Amino acid sequence: MSTGGIVAEGLTRSYGDLLAADNVSLSVQPGEVVGLLGPNGAGKTTTLRMLATLLTPSAGRATVAGYDIAAAPLEVRRRLGYLTGDTGLYNRLNAREILRFFGRLHGWGPRRIEERTEVVVDLLGITDFAQRRTERLSTGQRQRISIARAVFVEPPVLILDEPTSGLDILAARDILEFFRLVADAGTAVLISTHIMAEVELICDRAAIIHRGTVRCSGTLDELRALGGDASLSAGFFRLLGEEDRGSAKGPPH
Repeated sequence: MSTGGIVAEGLTRSYGDLLAADNVSLSVQPGEVVGLLGPNGAGKTTTLRMLATLLTPSAGRATVAGYDIAAAPLEVRRRLGYLTGDTGLYNRLNAREILRFFGRLHGWGPRRIEERTEVVVDLLGITDFAQRRTERLSTGQRQRISIARAVFVEPPVLILDEPTSGLDILAARDILEFFRLVADAGTAVLISTHIMAEVELICDRAAIIHRGTVRCSGTLDELRALGGDASLSAGFFRLLGEEDRGSAKGPPH
């Protein structure tokens, strides 16, 4: 059993002839934020769903918080905070009720649940709408509650799929800075995004994924070097642009 964080080696997921994720390898250490950066349809969500034990890999292996995703999926889930765009909220419950419910699912006692609920509601700016049913909330407000649920039990690993979706620019900045603080406290954080500025704001390292394959990974300085040290965006577009031009000329070798 490995220790902590995320380690993925050769994760592959196919749907017939379609390779949604192809030989994906990456790692996230405790205390680190790693960005999975790529355009829509690149394979980010498929990769995260495999790591979260929601999809079974066609090949490869991975450990999350020291547990194998195939051999010990329940142990992985106990130690994982997971956020995805298609995870719904209970419409007839308010934020505090949802957090209390998830605290009970993890076996927490009432006092601990109430103390943590107030901390999280305050940290994520939920106080003003914490008593309203989630069916009556805006997209951004619901997203804050989903994030609160993901971090509520202080899991050692966070996997976040497009966490700023539905948030305005100021709220997105605050949420990203919150994740940076969570990582600084020792959590391993993997965040998928197609927005370079988000990676530059909080990530220690990043992996660029395109057409299901990790094309390169490294520190932000290493990725900037792909574009002649101009910017992370320049490196990203240079890498993807060169590959797209190559594929237009003929089949890949």
